[in-house]
Amino acid sequence: MFEAISETMAARMRELEAVDAADRVDGTPHARRLRQVSPDTGRFLALLAASAPAGDLVEVGTSAGYSALWLSLACRARGGVLASIDRDPDKLVLAEETLGRTGTADVVRLVRGDALEALAAMDSLAFAFIDANRDVLLACARCVTDRLVPGGILTADNVISHAHEIPGVVEAILGDARLDGVVVPIGSGVLLARRRA
Repeated sequence: MFEAISETMAARMRELEAVDAADRVDGTPHARRLRQVSPDTGRFLALLAASAPAGDLVEVGTSAGYSALWLSLACRARGGVLASIDRDPDKLVLAEETLGRTGTADVVRLVRGDALEALAAMDSLAFAFIDANRDVLLACARCVTDRLVPGGILTADNVISHAHEIPGVVEAILGDARLDGVVVPIGSGVLLARRRA
């Protein structure tokens, strides 16, 4: 799967990684930062998505499309399209540029608008990655869990690095009787849960 990373895609990934690194130290306002996953987290998510059961793939929090690039590899490997949801028009412009430059617009569909509304219209989810604002993380996770197929995978980022901003959220998700889960210490901390049969 990773051998399918073209030089054009690798170049865009490096470019976004450099912008993200600069954003974290140059005073860019928090809302304007890319705030994307680490490369290791991207690889981890792609492996999980490629291994998910039959069903749809969704991402909450597109930003400039960095994680969508990783997940596009899983889409090509398994067949299917990722629905990537964001409401920030400026970041969606960057994401459109990312998809256009890397030839991934055929396997990543950008969804503009409120995540909870978009998720409520979906069903048969096999894989979900939530990288949204912390105030909606639990609501998104619950909405996704309601729509996961048996064996479906739910992931959420920043659960270690931002644990102080989401008190009780990880415990609530891991305490859901429909899920088996664990927190994985990769990148900023990824919650990984699987829908029981």
